[in-house]
Amino acid sequence: MMIVYNRFFETLKEKNITTYKLIKQYHISGSLIDKLKHNKSVTTTTINDLCSILGCGVDGIMEYVPDNK
Repeated sequence: MMIVYNRFFETLKEKNITTYKLIKQYHISGSLIDKLKHNKSVTTTTINDLCSILGCGVDGIMEYVPDNK
């Protein structure tokens, strides 16, 4: 099982927001963007902040993908 953040990048594209804008305007760190790109864990506070910035629900940021085992 794994949480993936592909939806985050889809939401960015839909809202026409770049990662550069997140870094410069919203002070989101480049290392956080890297964590999301590589599906690393992030805090619920971070998810909350991203939902607030993007005006979306949790499902606009992440998705649970079950293991195929």
